[in-house]
Amino acid sequence: MPQSPQTAAPLGVLAFAGSLRAGSYNRALLRAAQELAPEDLSLTLFDLIEVPLYNGDVEAAGDPPAVAAFKAAIAAADGVLIATPEYNHGVPGVTKNAIDWASRPPREAPLGGKPVAIIGASPGATGTARGQSQLRQAFEFTNSFAMPQPELLVFRAHEKFDEAGRLTDEATRRYLKSFLEAFAAWIRRFA
Repeated sequence: MPQSPQTAAPLGVLAFAGSLRAGSYNRALLRAAQELAPEDLSLTLFDLIEVPLYNGDVEAAGDPPAVAAFKAAIAAADGVLIATPEYNHGVPGVTKNAIDWASRPPREAPLGGKPVAIIGASPGATGTARGQSQLRQAFEFTNSFAMPQPELLVFRAHEKFDEAGRLTDEATRRYLKSFLEAFAAWIRRFA
């Protein structure tokens, strides 16, 4: 007999920020997501600091340890949550590089058939709308299931996090919580 959502094991979600900066708003947003996640969702954060730039020659010699660990973590997860900044109206290199590694090898990539959700925080007035839109295009190639709605675009992030990187804006906290509940439901659609 299938388990009901109340008794099912928590969904494992791998989360990563497309920024290497220690004080990144997107890293802080993921820490808030860990704090606010519903009981049926367990978020594990992965730091991309050791993941090198994608290079086919390096890949041909074998995935570097950080890449192998990243791919294994994605493969083991029920879903992937990405917090992406937006640089120059687009996806930053760190985010895109992570997706490039996780899209390899074709037809056997850990992102294939994986439910994903995208969030982002920026000091700008439009949040990370353009970066998120661009990132969704990459998931068409990887055959990942990007959650279309709701969207979470944290704009004017410098006003919503304190100096310690804690998300203090109550409206954003409530919306992040409902976003994560929607993501849990999205993942279960593909289980």
